[in-house]
Amino acid sequence: MARFGFRTSNYGPFGWRRVGRSVDFVVALGFLVLLAIAGAVLQYRLGPSRSLAGAAEAIDGDSLRLLGEELRLEGIDAPEFRQTCRDRSGGDVACGRQARRALAAMLALGNVTCTISRADRYGRGLARCRQGDAEINAALVRQGQALAYGGYQAEEDEAKAAGRGIWALSFERPEAWRRSHPR
Repeated sequence: MARFGFRTSNYGPFGWRRVGRSVDFVVALGFLVLLAIAGAVLQYRLGPSRSLAGAAEAIDGDSLRLLGEELRLEGIDAPEFRQTCRDRSGGDVACGRQARRALAAMLALGNVTCTISRADRYGRGLARCRQGDAEINAALVRQGQALAYGGYQAEEDEAKAAGRGIWALSFERPEAWRRSHPR
């Protein structure tokens, strides 16, 4: 019999049978380790934003190489490099190559500054890049060389209304083209 007339119970507050303090300690320690691992994964996936600046080269219409690091322009989706579109007369237009040339022309104007927010599923940094006062991501969508993909809807609406870039052509959305043309 315990002190003060209360007896001890072999069951915890949820009706579970108590197994001992050492087992409770191990379970609590395991839970803390899982929380630490989850925090590390989130930190890696989301990561603190960082910036890179310098001369860059276009890989395709929505990705570039800056200081040896491959970056994907966040919030946009450009036609794939090998993707073709059709003009009004039914002729093929290399719209993927046009998108790459448009990005290359912007990058050729001088150094860019990219703010990288996190990594995509391929490990590339997702970036919003600027050249002086102009944001490259928005400019590509405004020129009709890329589609809004989670951002820049107003710029896409403007390009579509003016019939710029791919909006003057018949095209398959880049994500659908990638599904039908796996690597």
